[in-house]
Amino acid sequence: MATLAVEHHPLAQSVSFDTDSLIVELVDGRTISVPLTWFPSLSKATESELTDWEILSDGEGIHWPQLDEDLSVNGILVGNHGRR
Repeated sequence: MATLAVEHHPLAQSVSFDTDSLIVELVDGRTISVPLTWFPSLSKATESELTDWEILSDGEGIHWPQLDEDLSVNGILVGNHGRR
């Protein structure tokens, strides 16, 4: 029987949004979708601010320069919420 190997260091390759969610596509083919309400600075951001993002450290994190917001992909996967 084959065993599925789970990536222990997930890496982001792209970011998108819908009206309620942050959507992160990983280099291994998975897609993560979490509520924007988990991240107050993102949920209050304009479309222009949301779409101005950068991949950090070869995909380990995401940075929004206009918002001074950084999220780790691993943190999103384990359910860490943004600042309260």
